[in-house]
Amino acid sequence: MHVEDFRNYCLSKKGVTESFPFDESTLVFKVMGKMFALKSLTRLPRQANLKCDPERAIALREAYDGSIIPGYHMSKKLWNTVLLEDVPQKLIVELIDHSYDLVVSKLTKKAQAELANL
Repeated sequence: MHVEDFRNYCLSKKGVTESFPFDESTLVFKVMGKMFALKSLTRLPRQANLKCDPERAIALREAYDGSIIPGYHMSKKLWNTVLLEDVPQKLIVELIDHSYDLVVSKLTKKAQAELANL
């Protein structure tokens, strides 16, 4: 998946913002101020970090050995690094959705209500 496609899909989701809080080459996507995706603009092969349910993270790493790995510079339990050129685009979209949904489910009731009203 190309960086612009990844970016556009993330930004199409409700309540999402983008920023560069760490450095000038790591694009971070947040929903209601909480990270759900990070995309390096310079690392090769192209990759992104996405939050994942711990059990699903293990299953994905086994099924896509070497293409989905424990999150680079992130909690290895909750984040995966996905090599975007090695994983089908349909799965990448599904994993972005999963990450977004996980973060939204952990938002406070107030933040969830605010998101619903956007």
